Amino acid sequence: MKWNDKVVVITGASSGIGKALTIEFAKRGANLVVGARNYVALCELTESLIKEYNIQAVAVQCDVSIEDDCAHLIKQTILTFKRIDVLINNAGISMRALFKDVDVDVIKTVMAINFWGTVYCTKYALPHILESKGSIVGVSSIAGYKGLPGRTGYSASKFAMNGFLDVLRMENLKTGVHVMAACPGFTTSNIRNVALNKDGVQQGESTLEEDKMMSAEEVACIIADGVESRKRTIIMTGEGKLLVLLSKFFPAWLDKLVYNKFTKEKNALVK
Repeated sequence: MKWNDKVVVITGASSGIGKALTIEFAKRGANLVVGARNYVALCELTESLIKEYNIQAVAVQCDVSIEDDCAHLIKQTILTFKRIDVLINNAGISMRALFKDVDVDVIKTVMAINFWGTVYCTKYALPHILESKGSIVGVSSIAGYKGLPGRTGYSASKFAMNGFLDVLRMENLKTGVHVMAACPGFTTSNIRNVALNKDGVQQGESTLEEDKMMSAEEVACIIADGVESRKRTIIMTGEGKLLVLLSKFFPAWLDKLVYNKFTKEKNALVK
């Protein structure tokens, strides 16, 4: 697939998987519109990519939980490039607290970013992606297939995203639009450091072993390849594929396996 005339929109692009995706598509020659709340980091990123890869790139300050911000992101893309070929709904946030302890507003915040951010951006981008017969991607998670202890809001948001993308795919079976759910396993990024605790405060330190995880760069390459080959769903790790399989045939046993795994994280919430 030739990318030099394509336009890719990426949310949550200032760090983690979003930043890695931005760099990966720049390497492949795509023009970019990137959104995130951290506008300074976005501008630094786009400036460096323009120089290094001779592409066009636009940074847009965007909080995807705000519908008007999402509308502005897409409007700016069309004003600049007149088209959208790929929308990657990557912006996301996690949480870590038992449901009995968590403030409900924490779950609302996670849903607003992870789920509603995807809905808003897709709603405004869809007419243009219908014209280009392009791709809509949701960066979901294995947590969208199996609930994880202490992550009620996060798992709920990813289950919701997967359901949304599944219906969107069916509605566009005959339009030429490609819809893909990309589900990494645990990935080295700052998502756990900024995960919200029971009071909605960033926990500040990862509770998992980061050195044993996939890198954000690996995830970005797999997603870009998936867009090129127009895959339906990508489950990225062997552990993830096994989890999805076991959830279908041995759900009760899987509950015990997942529970036991999470008793081993730092400051475990389940014992």
